[in-house]
Amino acid sequence: MATDTERTTGGERGVIERMNDATFRRIGLVGTSLFALVVGAFLLYVLFVRVDYELLLEIIYPQFTYAFLRVLGIVVVSSVLSVVAGVIVGLARVSRTGPTRNIAKGYIEFFRGTPLLFQLFVIYLGIPQLWGGTFPVDQWNYYAAVIGLTLNHAAYIGEAIRGGIESIPSGQMEAARSLGMSYIQSMRNVVLPQAWRNSLAAIGNDQVILVKDTSLLTVLAVPELLSAFRNINSATFDAWTPIILVAIAYLMITIPLGRLVSYLERRADPATAGGDN
Repeated sequence: MATDTERTTGGERGVIERMNDATFRRIGLVGTSLFALVVGAFLLYVLFVRVDYELLLEIIYPQFTYAFLRVLGIVVVSSVLSVVAGVIVGLARVSRTGPTRNIAKGYIEFFRGTPLLFQLFVIYLGIPQLWGGTFPVDQWNYYAAVIGLTLNHAAYIGEAIRGGIESIPSGQMEAARSLGMSYIQSMRNVVLPQAWRNSLAAIGNDQVILVKDTSLLTVLAVPELLSAFRNINSATFDAWTPIILVAIAYLMITIPLGRLVSYLERRADPATAGGDN
């Protein structure tokens, strides 16, 4: 049984802990408020003092619209292809056939172990030289951009799918097989839907990274957002107007993409899926 001294000491310790918690909350609130104030003041200064709206509407806006639509098209095509290819790579990674597993492992290690910029150069410059004569594909830089982004991000998605599949208890596969399903049917109807749900957050993060990786496409002469910024800055010597547009353009893609992934996660979660119906 606790003595009076021990009860008193415990009570004082509780009071001290509550005071410390309140102090930390006040410090956090003050720090957050100051940070928001500084960021807000800086944004207001940039928007009302540094941004040249006349220049934006007459010269910058058309160029950025063209670059934004180009980037958006590349992102949509590369995202769809990388997810499809990533699922195939993930399934190959957990295949019961040794050579298939090893090929998938080698693919993943190569594309995760070398820089995306290097891979883009190999595709953009290397493949035409293998052709021998005049390379017959017009606008090869766009195709090389889509191929490079797809192959690179399929490796990361494949690893996410592999992790999702391996997180499913083996008993579920055994139960599906005991019900008469083949290996493919068990994987398609039982394991893969759950693995997809477990992998969705990692896949979503990878797709956001894919959007930002489009900034590397400037080396392929693709008119993406940062190349538009560089051209406008060189022509007008205005930095902040195109900077604001670059930030807005990327956020216009990444924020809806993040919302879409969150929605899909809620739909895939049995605990919350009923609330969305």
